[in-house]
Amino acid sequence: MANITAAMVKELREKTGAGMMDCKGALNETQGDLEAAVDWLRKKGLAKAAKKAGRVAAEGLVAVESAGRHAAVVEVNSETDFVARNDSFQAFVRESAKIALNTDGTLEGLQAAHFPGASETVSEKLQALIATIGENMNLRRVAKLEVGKGVIASYVHSQVSEGLGKIGVLVALESEGDVDALSALGRQIAMHVAATNPVALDASGVDATTVERESNILREKNAGKPDHVLAKIVESGLKSYYKEVTLLEQPFVHDGSKTISQVLKEAAGKVGAPVSLTAFVRYALGEGIEKEEGPDFATEVAQQAGRA
Repeated sequence: MANITAAMVKELREKTGAGMMDCKGALNETQGDLEAAVDWLRKKGLAKAAKKAGRVAAEGLVAVESAGRHAAVVEVNSETDFVARNDSFQAFVRESAKIALNTDGTLEGLQAAHFPGASETVSEKLQALIATIGENMNLRRVAKLEVGKGVIASYVHSQVSEGLGKIGVLVALESEGDVDALSALGRQIAMHVAATNPVALDASGVDATTVERESNILREKNAGKPDHVLAKIVESGLKSYYKEVTLLEQPFVHDGSKTISQVLKEAAGKVGAPVSLTAFVRYALGEGIEKEEGPDFATEVAQQAGRA
C-alpha cells in the first residue's frame, strides 16, 4: 500500500475541493497517484460537488419524523428554494429524518448511516444528489428526543409537504397519562415554541455567555449607581429576561393569562397524571447562516458598464 502523506491529501484537496477523508480514500484507491485520484473523485461525483461547496446554502427544508416516544428533526440546506421544491430533494430530506430515528442523534451518526436497502450512506447519497442536481447542499444538523413514558409531539410550520417545512419543532412530554390528550397538548406547546423561539427550557439552561451579556447591558444602563443597588437591578432584570426567553416561564400563546408551567400543572387533571416538559428542539431553516448579499440592481448595472 502506498504511503499517503498529509501533504498529498492537502494537495488533492486544493486541486479538487473535496473533503479530507474523500481525498485520503481516493489516494488509497489509486496507490498515491494524484492525477488518478482526481479522476477517481470526479467519477464519484465528489469533486464536482466540492467545487460548489463554497456557495452559500441557506434555503432547503426542515423535516420532522415522529414515532410516538421518540422523534427526530433534520435540516438540509440548498442554495435555492427552487431545489427545495424538487421531488428528489424532498425525498432525501424526508428519508434522512426517518433514518435519524434509528441513529444516536448526532450529525456524524446520521451521515454514516445507510439508506434502507442500499450500500450508500446518507452522506454519499447527498453527494450523488449534489452531482445530479448541480447545486450545493448541506446536511446541516439533526436532533433526536426520546421519553420513557409519554409522547414526543411535533409541529411543522410553513409546511410544503407532510413533515417538511421551514420550521420544525419537537416537544418531549413525560407522563403516564392519556396519550391522545398528551399529544394534543404537546402539539399546542410545539406551536407555541415555533412562534416564540425560546432560548432554553428554564433559567438553568440559558447559556452563561448570554447571561453575562444581559447582565453587562443592565450594568451599563444603570452605571453610577451603588453596587448593592446595581446588584438588585441586575437580579431583577435577569428574572424579567428569563420570563421572556425560557419556555416554562413564557405566557402561553393560546392563553396569555397562563405560563407554560401553569398549563402543564392544569393538564395533569385532563390527562390523568402529572405532566413534565423535559426537552424541546426548534429548527428554523437557515437560522445563523450568513447569506451573501449581492449588489443592488443599479450598482450591478453600473459595474457592468464600467462606472463602479
